[in-house]
Amino acid sequence: MNKILLWVLMPSLFLLSCRTAQEKKSPQPVNGQDNTLSIAEISEGWELLFDGKTFNGWRSLGRDMVQNEHWKIEDGAIRKLNSGEVPSLADGQPLEGGDLMTQDSFDNYELYFEWKILEKGNTGLKYNVSEEMSQNYDSKYSALGFEYQLLDDKDSTYAGKLKPSQYTGGLYDLVTPKNTRVNPVGEYNSSRISVNGNHV
Repeated sequence: MNKILLWVLMPSLFLLSCRTAQEKKSPQPVNGQDNTLSIAEISEGWELLFDGKTFNGWRSLGRDMVQNEHWKIEDGAIRKLNSGEVPSLADGQPLEGGDLMTQDSFDNYELYFEWKILEKGNTGLKYNVSEEMSQNYDSKYSALGFEYQLLDDKDSTYAGKLKPSQYTGGLYDLVTPKNTRVNPVGEYNSSRISVNGNHV
């Protein structure tokens, strides 16, 4: 069983929902409105992963709760705090942690999410993550998994300087995105990941 894990450095995430991969229609975009599903969307099999108000159904990787020093809910969206906002330990080192993951596991699903990013933002959403493997081969609080890249593609920090597979919508460092249309920094975008057996 795999977890959906959010590994995000800067974006705000608004609607997160999933259903079985065989179904095709995505939920209606919300873009800053109440984070709810319609009766029709529920009957189609969509499940709301974020209620817009609480971290119910979520926890930090390697922890039993959400690490509030790294994550906030603001204006109905999940926001990862920027590095400068995360408290330091007594010795001045940054507080370790940061990856947010679902408590439930999912097989053969479609994940729909809305997100926006800050200027120079560079982050991603990881999926099909094994917490056990991540902790055995990486940090106790960060995940190994497939990463759907989220980036301020047009910023001079990145524009034309990365591999094609390292821009928004790419399977990070592996597959180049196709037909990607990204709204300007600060505006919501919508994305979808469909997993059905070995097909993603």
